Amino acid sequence: MIFLKELHNKNIIITGASSGIGEKIATRVAARGANPILVARSETKLEQLQTELTRKFAVECRYYVADLVDVESWKTTLQQIIADAGKVDALINNAGVGIFEYVNEASWESTDRMFQLNVMALIQAVYQVLPHFIEQGHGHIVNIASMAGKIATPKAAVYSSTKHAVLGFSNALRLETAATGVYVTTVNLGPVKTNFFTTADPEGTYQQSVQRYMLDPDQVAKKVVNSLFTKKREINMPGWMDAGSKVYSLFPHLFERLLKNQFNKKG
Repeated sequence: MIFLKELHNKNIIITGASSGIGEKIATRVAARGANPILVARSETKLEQLQTELTRKFAVECRYYVADLVDVESWKTTLQQIIADAGKVDALINNAGVGIFEYVNEASWESTDRMFQLNVMALIQAVYQVLPHFIEQGHGHIVNIASMAGKIATPKAAVYSSTKHAVLGFSNALRLETAATGVYVTTVNLGPVKTNFFTTADPEGTYQQSVQRYMLDPDQVAKKVVNSLFTKKREINMPGWMDAGSKVYSLFPHLFERLLKNQFNKKG
């Protein structure tokens, strides 16, 4: 029972909290007695989730409507969150977007949006929250990356590069904060059953080809929440894909040749 009380009264920022993995994480931290701080663009969804979590778990739940690609607005929102909460214990950078396109067919707007949301908004959140964590002597930053950051595939060149950036940033940040009491964890996932693919794969071709491999967002949330405030370097799901990424790092040419057809399933 001591383990289950670890999160009691912890204030936890969750971006992209209105649906999918973010919503599941919010529910699970509330069930453990933490106070979720919800951030997303949809006020209707946020208000509904806030009502549900406060009624069901009797926790303090705040929400903030924000477009994370608006740099100044996002900065102001983060500062307001810290001021309102008094203290923040964890930051879960979950918001992100993917658009599966060949580079020569992709619009600059989609490329720019992926970098702004997946990378710059994440770094902006860390910039604002990290000094607060260091000053109080503890905090946990969880960055939702992707297996695409370890294994790049066709039609995901830009998306993969954003997740490579998240991994590189997180790995360096972990070293920088090692003596401060601040933990940094990356979460590297294969395909998850969420509305992510509404934008990434509107025709549903890729979803159909990987349907049987898709992760349950609630199981992902469970892993993330159970790892909060522990020195967990990475969460990698599913396990077989994590093993594949290790083989790929050692034998990239062979791996790409053997899995060529699998890699092209986004086509």
